[in-house]
Order: sequence, then structure tokens, then C-alpha cells
Amino acid sequence: MSYIGPDFDPPRPPRRFRRGPLTVAVAALVPGALVGWLVWQTVGDPDGGGGSNGSVAQSPNTPAPDKPSSRTTPGTEDADKPAKPAKPSPSPSGSSTSRPAASGPLKGKVVVIDPGHNPGNFRHTTEINRQVDIGTNSKECDTTGTSTNDGYPEARFTLDVSHRLRALLEKQGATVKFTQDGDRPWGPCVDERARIGNKAKADAVVSIHADGSGAGNRGFHLILPGAVNEGEADTRPIVAPSRELGERIAGNLVSATGSAPSNYIGDGTGLDVRTDLGGLNLSTVPKVFVECGNMRDSKDAALLTSGAWRQKAARGISAGIVSFLRG
Repeated sequence: MSYIGPDFDPPRPPRRFRRGPLTVAVAALVPGALVGWLVWQTVGDPDGGGGSNGSVAQSPNTPAPDKPSSRTTPGTEDADKPAKPAKPSPSPSGSSTSRPAASGPLKGKVVVIDPGHNPGNFRHTTEINRQVDIGTNSKECDTTGTSTNDGYPEARFTLDVSHRLRALLEKQGATVKFTQDGDRPWGPCVDERARIGNKAKADAVVSIHADGSGAGNRGFHLILPGAVNEGEADTRPIVAPSRELGERIAGNLVSATGSAPSNYIGDGTGLDVRTDLGGLNLSTVPKVFVECGNMRDSKDAALLTSGAWRQKAARGISAGIVSFLRG
């Protein structure tokens, strides 16, 4: 494969040399140099041959990282994608839990990440449309979620951000549990999502989403539980800590991404209180929803489909969780 770039020199006509003593000496040195180079390549440097971030340059024959489907906006590759953590152990509910870290400021803390929707929901409309009890009333089990105008689905976005967030939290020593990791054909329903966090006795639960509002509506917002005491729902003990969790995430999202809070929800605060969401109503532990942006606005969509921006969002959410859990 040829390469033409700023350092490219066109080939020159070959020159013929008479074989002399110097030529013979150089030829004798080549095998030894080649062996040394091969040993160096095998052992490598302590950083795996990469720069400060540990990345490794790809050769022309190295497979490229996973990229969005053909329907996704061009240029939306998963830039700055973190290395996959060790395979988590499955739980009875079908979700996954990371192994507790040996050390870190969040050692002993449990964080449940709830990637909104499921990539397979659209194949199971009957199942996700059935009604479940959310305390105040009944609601659909789940939905398919939204997408950008170019077809990048919310369910794919939420899993990507959740994976990045898990890697960051595990480095802080937290034990991280997912409600789903694309490891089940559909769901779970909103009531089961809440029960997963409750059963884990989570110190914090964060549900990752993206909105599907009209064009021109921009920015992130967080949905916080309002006071509910009806049926199986009693959010009164978690209203205050959930608000604190939401405020800390919101502040860190601004710092990490440079994005502003929503211009259409929350009166500029980026905070929205609701009592109609089963995932919040049925929670007995601090929980918030993070709507990272509006997928239906072209400017927000350009951010949401950027791997580099998703990494910044994960850093902001992680920093907010760490701040909340450390007090």
C-alpha cells in the first residue's frame, strides 16, 4: 500500500555499486540489527508502545475500531473510546456487576448505572408496551427511545456513555452494576430497573438518556424525583439526596463538556422535578435521570454522536457522582 503525504519522496532510479569491503561489513551487521529490532518489538515499552494515554498506533493491516452503522452521521466514530474493563460477573437478574476495586476513594460504594432503553426493544413492541405499576398509576414497560435525524439511536448512545462512565467509576474504586448491558433481548421494564438499584442497596443510581425534543431546543437536563407517597411508591426519603446528586452532576457536566443546561426545561438550571416516572417513583435509593442533550437538534446531535464529547460527558457525570458520594 502506497502512502502519499507531507513526508513522501518520489522513488529515485536505483544506483549500482561495486561490492567492496564496506558493503560486506554492512551486510554482516543487518541480521544482528534485525534480531535486536524484533526483540524490542516483542518486549515493547512499559506503556505498550503508545503515548501518554496508552494508545497504540495502528498499522495498515490492523482492524479499525467499531464504527457506527451506515445510517449514522459521518464522523461519529467512537473517539477516545476507553478500553473494555474486565468482563463483569452476571447477576441473577441478568444485569452485570463489576468486581470491587482493591482501592480508591469510592471503595465500598455501589453505583448502579441504568442505560436507558435497550437496542432490541424495537423488536419486542408487545413486551415493552405492556403496562406496569409505577405507584401513582400504570405506564408502559419501556419504550424504544429516540434517535438523531440520521438514525443514531438513543439506546446505542446510552450504552456507550454508560460503558465510559463505568470505567471511570471503577478507577475510583466503586463497584458498578448495570440494569442492562445489551445482554438481553429487551427491557428491563421501568419497575424492574428501579428494583435492581434497590436490591443492590446502591449509594447512587444514574439513568443515562438523551431527549427527543424539537429543533432549537438544546442542552442537557437532569430529572429528579418529586415527593410521591402512593401505592408502592414513597420517594420522600430520597428527594433531598437525589437533588444533591443531580446538582453535583449538572455542575460537573458544564465544566467537563462546556455545554449549557437546557434552554427549554428547568428554567436555566438544568433540573426538572417529575412524579410520573416509574424508575424514580419506585426507587428507594438516590436516583436521577441524565438527559445528555436533544438528539433532534442538529447542533446537539453533532455532540451526542461524537465519541470525544461522550467521553467528556462521562467524565462530568462521574465527577458529579464522586463528589456526591464523598460528600
